[in-house]
Amino acid sequence: MGVADPAAIATPEAISPLREAWTVYRRNVPAVFGTLLLVAIILFVLYGTFIYKGDPYEIVWAPQTPPGTEATVPLGTDNLGRDILRGLLKGGGPTLAVGAAAAIITLVIGISLGGVAGYFGGWIDDLLMRVTEFFQVLPALLFAMVVITLFSPSTITTAIAIGVVLWPQTARLTRAEFLKIRELEYVTAARSIGARNGRIMWKVILPNALPPLIVSATLTVGVAILFQAGLSFLGLDDPNTMSWGLMIGTNRQYILDAWWPVTFPGIAIFLTVFAVSLVGDGLNDAFNPKLRER
Repeated sequence: MGVADPAAIATPEAISPLREAWTVYRRNVPAVFGTLLLVAIILFVLYGTFIYKGDPYEIVWAPQTPPGTEATVPLGTDNLGRDILRGLLKGGGPTLAVGAAAAIITLVIGISLGGVAGYFGGWIDDLLMRVTEFFQVLPALLFAMVVITLFSPSTITTAIAIGVVLWPQTARLTRAEFLKIRELEYVTAARSIGARNGRIMWKVILPNALPPLIVSATLTVGVAILFQAGLSFLGLDDPNTMSWGLMIGTNRQYILDAWWPVTFPGIAIFLTVFAVSLVGDGLNDAFNPKLRER
């Protein structure tokens, strides 16, 4: 009986979690569509201003010119005669920037407080969770309005205000992950060889707790964009910085006479939040072992 050729024996290769997650993600058609849509929106905002130049506040044509009427203003003009397409291009940058910045602020605050609470437990956990619950029961929109009013409206102030009101959910998620991971064997091993608490928290536990936090941050971007649009709609954002929400807010009272100044930025916000939601759902499926098995 001959000896089998070792090269002919199929040996299963170990697949890294990230590679497996990527495989699941790219097979998720809605997630891939959301990624392509989000990339298209970002490219539209980044490169569109170089192709279609101009000041979005400049009056270029007659007020409330319908879309398709004049070649120089393909999407029409608003109630003051400003180009809608210029507003969409210039306003997309601050809108996306506020969403991303608010998500980062939410992650920083939520991971810091939730990680400390979940790792140490005891009275520290109780104290930080009471603080979290206090912020959670505050009316989010009203609290953000107060912050912006106190520190004057600006893109930075808006991002900070949104991040400050959205962090409690991230903190609770981080706490739950730290509570689960801190009892695992590799954390105990790191503690037994004399690793300090800071190293264990941020170098050992946090990297393994990141997947659900990344999903949460992705979804926070969409929430922050809607939040910023709402604040701009109420006139609480910087009036000197064009944004999609500001376009809706300044033209809302003329919607019965001209639908396009409100509809086009509204569609832009909807598509962006929709794309971010699809990406977030795809990441959730990719990083969740139970959903991967299903």
